[in-house]
Amino acid sequence: MSVPAIPREKALHIAVVGVGLVGKELMNQLRDSRFPFTLVGLCNSKRMLLASGASCINHSRWQDSLASSSTPVNLGVLRDSLAKLVKEGKRAVLVDNTASEDVALTYPQFLDAGVHVVTPNKKAFSGEGSYYLRLIGDAKSEGDVGDQGHVERGKFLNEATVGAGLPIISTLKDLVETGDKVKKIEGVFSGTMSYIFNNFSTGEAGGSSFSDVVAEAKQNGYTEPNPMDDLNGADVARKLTILSRMINPSLRALLPHGYKSVDTQSLVPAELQSVSDGDTFMQRLPSFDSQIARLREEAAKEGCVLRYVGVIDVENRVVKAGLEKYPKTHAFATSLGGSDNIIMFHTERYSPRPLIVQGAGAGAAVTAMGVMSDLLKLF
Repeated sequence: MSVPAIPREKALHIAVVGVGLVGKELMNQLRDSRFPFTLVGLCNSKRMLLASGASCINHSRWQDSLASSSTPVNLGVLRDSLAKLVKEGKRAVLVDNTASEDVALTYPQFLDAGVHVVTPNKKAFSGEGSYYLRLIGDAKSEGDVGDQGHVERGKFLNEATVGAGLPIISTLKDLVETGDKVKKIEGVFSGTMSYIFNNFSTGEAGGSSFSDVVAEAKQNGYTEPNPMDDLNGADVARKLTILSRMINPSLRALLPHGYKSVDTQSLVPAELQSVSDGDTFMQRLPSFDSQIARLREEAAKEGCVLRYVGVIDVENRVVKAGLEKYPKTHAFATSLGGSDNIIMFHTERYSPRPLIVQGAGAGAAVTAMGVMSDLLKLF
């Protein structure tokens, strides 16, 4: 079926901040898209490139163009450049592919200037409650950029903050906005934790040690350079915060400090909490294998597996992340492979059988796809 072409005057004028793994993949998807995207800005950690006049940045030669730029990164200048396009009647978008909190803190200023924000960066949506209110427009932005000529506030879209390209954010938004009552959300939200426990706990007695499985996950690129950053549960807590805040205001009040307010079980042994580098952590981790091995044996005796899950229990006002036991027949035991995510939505309509979303929850290609899908929603 042929799809009508979108006129060039409807083009999205995009500035991309962050051109690492996800950013490069997004640039490829933008280049190959049939939709009219005009590239007007690029930033990496060291330099910035802005389109001049009526020209735009070439989608095929952007790397050379950015590398030859001598302009230092200045997000205020970038904001003003995009705000100028908005005043000219054009549609401007900031795409932030970083994990930077400094970049995330500037979102309200872009939004107030009429610039849309699309990002997989979890920091803004899972931080302090006071900042979140500014982000969604319920409070005055700090560092206000002044009179914007009464422009319409920009939209923020963050599908890729939870589940990469999986339709988690959009599914929850549709459930809430169509009037369904969310009772509980539970799932395996971390690709790293999924891989580790799919291999460590199969429901049978014995198996590889926890430290060996973590080392294998690290070798295969499933963990952060320091696996402590995965095992402390903060990534899952951030995702739970993002989803909780979408459900209703009372859950927002339950998490005044964002992900720090989530009841989170860290799998980093207390004796290793002060370790600062990944290599030292991995060298010392085997000394603590017996602790989690006992939990595996107890689960196996009950015909269960261990999974690191996130739970939002709306009815009981509980948001938590940690190890749970599930029967070997449960979807969390039978359906997961590799680093898959799986999320169950228990709602008034989807009861007693929940709505389930499952698939790859990490990786540059699927994360960039999540960002791209948000961009397409703006057409």
